[in-house]
Amino acid sequence: MDIIRIILAILLPPVGVLMQVGIANKHFWINIVLTLFGYIPGIIHAIWVIAKY
Repeated sequence: MDIIRIILAILLPPVGVLMQVGIANKHFWINIVLTLFGYIPGIIHAIWVIAKY
């Protein structure tokens, strides 16, 4: 299942984080902000969250 989350994290970073931690978690909202600031920081954060949890 992590492979699917990582692929989603590369294509749409907030979706990968959403699948991992849910909408009420602070990491989801941090990832949305990072993705808005730049696509690459959003991807890095999403992969980090998926690997950590």
